[in-house]
Amino acid sequence: MKVMELRCAVLVVLLGLVVAGKAEIYIVTVEGEPIISYKGGENGFEATAVESDEKLDTTSELVTSYASHLEKKHDMLLGMLFERGSYKKLYSYKHLINGFSVHLSPEQAETLRRAPGVKSVERDWKVRRLTTHTPQFLGLPTGVWPTGGGFDRAGEDIVIGFVDSGIYPLHPSFAAYHTDPYGPVPKYRGKCEIDPGTKRDFCNGKIIGAQHFAEAAKAAGAFNPAIDFASPMDGDGHGSHTAAIAAGNNGIPVRVHGHEFGKASGMAPRARIAVYKALYRLFGGFVADVVAAIDQAVHDGVDILSLSVGPNSPQSTSKATFLNPFDATLLAAVKAGVFVAQAAGNGGPFPKTLVSYSPWIASVAAAIDDRRYKNHLNLGNGKILAGMGLSPSTHPNKTYTMVAANDVLLGSSVMKYSPSDCQRPEVLNKNLVEGNILLCGYSFNFVVGTASIKKVSETAKALGAVGFVLAVENVSPGTKFDPVPVGIPGILITDVSKSMDLIDYYNVSTPRDWTGRVKSFKAIGSIGDGLMPILHKSAPQVALFSARGPNIKDYSFQDADLLKPDILAPGSLIWAAWSPNGTDEPNFVGEGFAMISGTSMAAPHIAGIAALLKQKHPHWSPAAIKSALMTTSTKLDRAGRPLQAQQYSETEAMKLVTATPFDYGSGHVNPRAALDPGLIFDAGYEDYLGFLCSTPGIDIHEIKNYTNSPCNRTMGHPSNLNTPSITISHLVGTQTVTRTVTNVAEEETYVITARMHPSIAIETNPSAMTLKPGASRKFSVTLTARSVTGTYSFGEITMKGSRGHKVSIPVVAMGYWR
Repeated sequence: MKVMELRCAVLVVLLGLVVAGKAEIYIVTVEGEPIISYKGGENGFEATAVESDEKLDTTSELVTSYASHLEKKHDMLLGMLFERGSYKKLYSYKHLINGFSVHLSPEQAETLRRAPGVKSVERDWKVRRLTTHTPQFLGLPTGVWPTGGGFDRAGEDIVIGFVDSGIYPLHPSFAAYHTDPYGPVPKYRGKCEIDPGTKRDFCNGKIIGAQHFAEAAKAAGAFNPAIDFASPMDGDGHGSHTAAIAAGNNGIPVRVHGHEFGKASGMAPRARIAVYKALYRLFGGFVADVVAAIDQAVHDGVDILSLSVGPNSPQSTSKATFLNPFDATLLAAVKAGVFVAQAAGNGGPFPKTLVSYSPWIASVAAAIDDRRYKNHLNLGNGKILAGMGLSPSTHPNKTYTMVAANDVLLGSSVMKYSPSDCQRPEVLNKNLVEGNILLCGYSFNFVVGTASIKKVSETAKALGAVGFVLAVENVSPGTKFDPVPVGIPGILITDVSKSMDLIDYYNVSTPRDWTGRVKSFKAIGSIGDGLMPILHKSAPQVALFSARGPNIKDYSFQDADLLKPDILAPGSLIWAAWSPNGTDEPNFVGEGFAMISGTSMAAPHIAGIAALLKQKHPHWSPAAIKSALMTTSTKLDRAGRPLQAQQYSETEAMKLVTATPFDYGSGHVNPRAALDPGLIFDAGYEDYLGFLCSTPGIDIHEIKNYTNSPCNRTMGHPSNLNTPSITISHLVGTQTVTRTVTNVAEEETYVITARMHPSIAIETNPSAMTLKPGASRKFSVTLTARSVTGTYSFGEITMKGSRGHKVSIPVVAMGYWR
């Protein structure tokens, strides 16, 4: 025995010394059930497992003692293998997965991999942010809020957790005094950190939890306390923006540069906000921190999670997209009854660009709503040039001389500063600019963010100009132009041909001497009023940047038998709260509000609307909420035409094409209809396990590693998962799938119809069914490949109820010869 102990001691010393490689962060899972699925069996510890969709009681003695037991086992494993000081454990994960994250060398990681009881060791990877008029656009004030007692009760006592870049707690969108006082929420057990700077609590009744997670960021050397804040303070702006979209107070005036752009409101203005900061300004975040944040949020008792994050890149080409520490943690969160909305990604408009893959997550694509901001420049030759500029007009009935930045330089040495960008007032001659319109050039610096329209405005103001014009002379592929609010008249001419019209007019009107120096400025113009939006009927549309399907099941980009994205929600040019510390958007530095775009903005719309559904139907599962949102969504725009998607043309200009389920999933969210869907497609933890176990190519040992469950049941084919969509990526001959619907309304008879592209035949059985309240019924859908087109075919199943409910699900399939 003594010899054995001595050998172990020598081994520990040797392993402790083998720290040759540069230390990395690893996420490790180990044998033994996490709290959520522990059914008993370990001596002295009773079961803590929850049934599917059941909340975890983390205050119970059983849970706290088992949690402490797991953490001790993590520490003991590391202590046995490595010398103290040769590694650093960052987090113990106990609630949703059983494991830990640790900072150690690749050699030590290899030792861990071989150690008894260790199931997986994965190198940490990075995540990135997937970066108001929408309540009216979505019909919330008239169609939804009244059903929950009005806007001052919409989302009452529902807790939304935000895994993002923190929050600016002093913003009026998050003020507790804005409406009736907030009472306690007994079910929520999160804590509130104290701001180290002000020594003030981050919570106020509206914000009921605020914590930050940065151990992995610190271990990786990425964390800078000067700008990242070792607290829940939003050092970026993104977190405040997403929280305000989902749950910001109603009726907050959006004031920028002295002008009010309407009133802002969250989707569920009375919902509570719980902040789990795991994203940072310059580098995004690390999965180890994000998993810790999600684990904590579920432990604390959030009802809904809003995730505007996605992985930067896959770890390897062989791994299943549905199985990794991040998605496994979210599966356990859904098992605990938490609805998860995740941004689909911003890699559009190209196929297979999604970063949200799993059936238990609601993956949200981004739409453009009906509001557009436009402006115009009047030239002295009578031409009117269209552009964009969220600005007041120059004096009506008056024209002003126009001067180009390159013609008003203070000496030639300043050429190194790219003066036509108009970023530095000190290089331009104030005497020549004052009282005139300053003409500037939109260079590549604006695309990469080293120049900003905000700075042009500040330069023009500092020089006494009455306004400015920014002309785009060439466009890089993928450049998108967003309107930026400015305090003085200003316009961005985005069309290159219109910019040429301006330059030609200026050159013809501006006499020069033989050296090229201007003799006198004769070009004149005036800038229109761009402050009022124009409301378009051609909305919603799928935004150009919104990630597209097909969904993939592994990182060699094999197609999955599961439709993604799930749903479309507004995500373009969304006004919401901003942090004065935020530098994420150079045009909104120091502002209280920002108007930005991304699937990051779409996900919190769905999180907030899900809170309204949870308020009305507190016992619905996450799958039921997701189903209600999907089956009631719309595939038509405001003018009654099929939804369109922004896409690149052959010349890389933007064009519109008819959208498909790979662009919008089931369609654009319709909150009023979602409150009363008639039927739901429900699913729980066991169903998701069945989906994983039925998906070809997924290693069953991997499934057991991440879910602690063996593959002892299969659903035959992953297409049989009870989702509100049907996808068969490889249809050979005929295939039949089944679905089960549950009636969540009064007794009703539904007639089922199906339509599909002619290349695939579709039949449903039965063709009609009557369901009593709470009853469930199965139906089958048979698809047959008639011809092979080499592309996906799209269709739809519609269930029309005798009481007026309409339930529809998209069908997607690609036929192959036998």
